[in-house]
Amino acid sequence: MPTSYTLHDNWQFKSLDETEFKVASVPGTVHSDLLKNSLIEDPFYRINEKELQWIDKKDWEYKTFFEVDKATLKKEKVEIEFKGLDTYASIFINDSLVSRTDNMFIGYKLNVKPYLNLGKNDLKIVFDSPIKIGLEKRNALGYRLPNAVNDQSENGGLGKKQVSIFSRKPGYHFGWDWGPRLVTSGIWKDVKLHAWNKATIRDTHLKQKELAADRALLNAELEIEATEVQYTEIHVKVDDKTVVKRSIRLNEGLNKIQIPFTIKNPKLWWTNGLGTQKLYSVIVELKQGGKLLSSEENKIGLKTLKVVQNKDEYGESFYFELNDRPVFMKGANYIPQDVFLTRVSMTDYEQTIKNMVEANYNMIRVWGGGIYEKEIFYDLCDKYGILVWQDFMFACAMYPGDEAFLSSVKEEAIYNVKRLRNHTSIALWCGNNENLTAWKNWGWIPEVLNSQGQEAVDKIWKGYTDVFHDILPKVVDELDSDTFYWASSPTSARGEDATLTSGDYHYWRVWGQQAPFSTFNEYVPRFMSEYGFQSFPEFNSVTKFTTKEDWNIYSEVMKSHQRHPIGNKNIEYYMEPLYKKPKDFESFLYVSQLLQARGMQMAIEAHRRNMPYCMGSLYWQINDCWPVASWSTIDYYGNWKAAHYKVKDLYKSIKVMLYENEENLEVHIVSDEIKDEKAHLKLSVLDFEGNVIKMYLEDVTIKPNTSKVYLSKGLKDLIPHKDKNTMLVLAELIGNYDNAFDESVHYFDIPKNLNLPEPKMDYEILKVDDFTIKLEVRSNVLAKDVRFTTSQKGMFSNNYFDIIPKRTYTVQFKSEKKIDLNAFKKDLNILTLLDSY
Repeated sequence: MPTSYTLHDNWQFKSLDETEFKVASVPGTVHSDLLKNSLIEDPFYRINEKELQWIDKKDWEYKTFFEVDKATLKKEKVEIEFKGLDTYASIFINDSLVSRTDNMFIGYKLNVKPYLNLGKNDLKIVFDSPIKIGLEKRNALGYRLPNAVNDQSENGGLGKKQVSIFSRKPGYHFGWDWGPRLVTSGIWKDVKLHAWNKATIRDTHLKQKELAADRALLNAELEIEATEVQYTEIHVKVDDKTVVKRSIRLNEGLNKIQIPFTIKNPKLWWTNGLGTQKLYSVIVELKQGGKLLSSEENKIGLKTLKVVQNKDEYGESFYFELNDRPVFMKGANYIPQDVFLTRVSMTDYEQTIKNMVEANYNMIRVWGGGIYEKEIFYDLCDKYGILVWQDFMFACAMYPGDEAFLSSVKEEAIYNVKRLRNHTSIALWCGNNENLTAWKNWGWIPEVLNSQGQEAVDKIWKGYTDVFHDILPKVVDELDSDTFYWASSPTSARGEDATLTSGDYHYWRVWGQQAPFSTFNEYVPRFMSEYGFQSFPEFNSVTKFTTKEDWNIYSEVMKSHQRHPIGNKNIEYYMEPLYKKPKDFESFLYVSQLLQARGMQMAIEAHRRNMPYCMGSLYWQINDCWPVASWSTIDYYGNWKAAHYKVKDLYKSIKVMLYENEENLEVHIVSDEIKDEKAHLKLSVLDFEGNVIKMYLEDVTIKPNTSKVYLSKGLKDLIPHKDKNTMLVLAELIGNYDNAFDESVHYFDIPKNLNLPEPKMDYEILKVDDFTIKLEVRSNVLAKDVRFTTSQKGMFSNNYFDIIPKRTYTVQFKSEKKIDLNAFKKDLNILTLLDSY
């Protein structure tokens, strides 16, 4: 039997210029180990980050020991697998150099048997400073690359010398416009020892060949390494039932074997909201004489998925077709969940994906300035029906084109495409984030031309085409040919500058150029893969990284936790014309979230209303990697902002939307469903006391996979005599038993001008079970933007919403721990917009 176990115990670390070792955690990082040993303060607290820039200039040593018994040492092959080393690592066993690594995104499996002793063995890893190595590579290149705009080199004490682009480690470690500069090193994934005889499965690719109602034909494409010529058996099991047994002859070395197999009466895999996510367990076993030599298990879903780019009257479509059905993609962009990656727990991953599912996502984009995520991330996406737009790890920069860099990139691509290709959730491989648009539109070409000449321009562009037009598409075509490759996001169908009529688009005139939210209605592309707006975390979150003296958005600490150069001023710029001036710091944070939600609503409604011209809306961004003012809809501590609750509502499979143009109020209904839905459409004009001014009722049949105007009313008919700042329109979709399954509220004026009455809310708090509280809330008049908060860790089912008078609203709170009902009642805080000024 093969042997496998982790080497996570007894680790110690120190900087290379010191003598005393301290206890280390593996997996871990230098920064987190220093913090655990109380050698540094919390990097996220106040402005501590600034005092920690010395760490990335040092070299660090990690060491441990492990025992090897006779049985292990007798095995023909003994290997140590390093699933992730960050980044420049020299590996020693018993003081002998085994290997050097230089790419954080690659796992390494090393033959270590010649270096091992019976009994105790010493393992040492020396991490060279990524800053020192980066500077060496920068100086050796021979020409200057354009400034990587998000590399905070000055914060790191390097002046204008940006080195992030020279190392194959996450760009965001060097800073971004939402993240700190904390360039760490360490053993960031598992370390395992493997020992085996005869043969082992190195790789399994489960390739779907045919999918029909009665059967699915698949091919298990195997790479098997053998120590000698031999005969073995391969068994393929599907959901614990053996479907194939085959005898094969193995030659010494690496063997490539194909084993066809069939799944009868297959159940399709669907995205969240469209159906179930059936996953088949496929186990491949390698046996000899009845003994198991090696095995691999993969869980796969059966589906067809393609990106459709058909010429039409506007340009060219760009949409995903799942199981022969066009699907509007709803989701966001995702960044790593922490600067220090090993602090992200399995529970954190589970909650993050559940936050997507709860908000009705069906796609997430893994952005190119972070990491190729861990297996658990993709396992959960497979399980819950979230498709993954997967960037390769390149973002907002031009990269070296030397032979060593290109060779490392190719190895990285091969490793990660092989690692991830069996995941049903992988929908698209994208070469980079904004590199092309940066080169074409951010002034880089004239800058390089004027300072270095045409030869440098040509070298930089050749480095780009070598990676994104040659290496990466060839790797995807060879190893995962069923998955679509897209060279850069955003880009047009022709692979050039992004346009609204083909390809995907990033819209940043809102925020970046201070364009009004209304322009989301004008700039509607075929697929919107980035857009967004910033807000602050809630006050309870801010208190965790500040002191009272910091509670001003222009304090040194709050400015440090805002990495966009004019971020706070931008928020004020958009807030001032729309909302009354918040009365204090806490109110400002609250209103900033309402502002963000308002912008997100205008964008998402524009995208969904314009289906099928537009077939995707992925906003920037779902999450944070540290506590910060950013574009996230969930803050670093896991708290949903107002925008995430808004997204949850806007991404419903059937959504009624109210759109006001110059003359009419249009009632749009968008459906992502697969069948007709009959409903009553009720449109009510109300004053803020809940009196009905006008009402319209129509029976509607909502067609599947459509966006359509079902009702249009002239503004003069709706509000002929009343002051528009005291009225609202409520659209409701009413199903069986007179229950409204969706609703939307529209105001005829901006929040600043609304004549809001003072609400008197009463509520009843009931305990559903040990972990769930139910609130039944009512108000005598309109209560706008009602927010519930509690210090207890958990989630409200709805929040930051408007309470229409004389109606009862039910909100649940699910706690992570058992709830004390009396404590919850005392702790509950309810705030409305009227309370903020």
